[in-house]
Amino acid sequence: MNRFLMSELLEWKSSARKKPIIINGARQVGKTWLLKKFGAQYFKNVAYVNFDNNIAMNRLFEEGYDISRLLTGIQAETGQRIFEGETLIIFDEIQECQKALTSLKYFRENAPGQMIAAAGSLLGLTVHRGTGYPVGNVKTLDLYPMNFREFLDALGEQSLRELMDFDETAGSSFASKIIPLLRQYYFTGGMPEAVAAFVESGVLDDAREIQSQILFDYRRDVSKHLSMLEAERAFEVWDSIPAHLGKENKKFIFGHVKEGARAKSYRSAITWLAEAGLVTKVPRISKPGMPLSAYSDEQSFKLFSLDVGLLGALAGLDSSCVISGNELFKEFKGALTEQYVCQQLVSGCGVTPYYWSADNSRGEIDFIVQSGGKIYPIEVKSEENLRSKSLRAFSEKYQHMNSRRFSLSGYREESWMRNIPLYAIGNIEAWR
Repeated sequence: MNRFLMSELLEWKSSARKKPIIINGARQVGKTWLLKKFGAQYFKNVAYVNFDNNIAMNRLFEEGYDISRLLTGIQAETGQRIFEGETLIIFDEIQECQKALTSLKYFRENAPGQMIAAAGSLLGLTVHRGTGYPVGNVKTLDLYPMNFREFLDALGEQSLRELMDFDETAGSSFASKIIPLLRQYYFTGGMPEAVAAFVESGVLDDAREIQSQILFDYRRDVSKHLSMLEAERAFEVWDSIPAHLGKENKKFIFGHVKEGARAKSYRSAITWLAEAGLVTKVPRISKPGMPLSAYSDEQSFKLFSLDVGLLGALAGLDSSCVISGNELFKEFKGALTEQYVCQQLVSGCGVTPYYWSADNSRGEIDFIVQSGGKIYPIEVKSEENLRSKSLRAFSEKYQHMNSRRFSLSGYREESWMRNIPLYAIGNIEAWR
């Protein structure tokens, strides 16, 4: 599989003064696979250490940060000679050994020639615990589920993806071929193991089987790290996401989680899910000012899953719904489409999504993002519907905006707005 983050790893390898690198992301998004492939293709050898339930290596780092002693221990653990600048040292599940995480600071200071790449989950939580996270001494990259463009490459449609990236008009000419692939992506999502299962067999239900196991594993992780009460609340929030996104107004309402639920009882559970990378929190902004973060209203937000395929699995949407486009799919298609757009904005475009709604609740802009010093209000349409009443009113009120509509219609330029095909979102240069 082709993961686009590989290009950033290659830039890191070739940089003159490099810090140890950390790949952060939710479990099972492909962090270990990516680092092992990176090491195998571009280094003389790889010294791989997994800290999960590794008593010997945890003990090694607990005894201090003498670099020579640590390197000797790593060689003994892995059976690999370490050659400075030629060996990639991989620390996997680094969140399981706080001392190993802290050691990255000392490797940078005392052994800058060693090539160290770490992979971890829940690191967003670790940063805030005061546990020795080496702030300023590491380079961090975030890895997400595969975006649609990576999915096309996995299916062997790299030429089609490259055509879309190179020539937007030519890409539109192949819409009849791309749109069915987009619908497949709505079902399989971007979890690498689910995509691999579908690529191997061509059977959508094989991807769903993997997704169901991933959801089970995530629940086990929640139970492992949270108290019984907090885990129960996290499950209630997680299970409510399909219902929230299935409504016309997708704002997260605590009362929809459980009758009588109050915000103060669930906010810590939502924070944990977001920091673990299992959900994406999209806050409301009061006005489209620069920077958007300055106008964020953290009390009002939408909540999305980390992956469109997992959302479908959580909602119980089976493959026949997607293939036949039956009523259940039509009813839930808006939720899948908005989830898809959110996911591509984060993983494909590298932007932070917000949304806007009027104080009187009349009018809403699905997403608002900031990129290249400009603000882009975005309206999402699951079909070719070209009516954009809310977006037009918003654009007339804030005339400096760069309004975009994502729909199944082709590229279309109007005086106040540009329509971008849903399948082309990931190429941000095509719509900025």
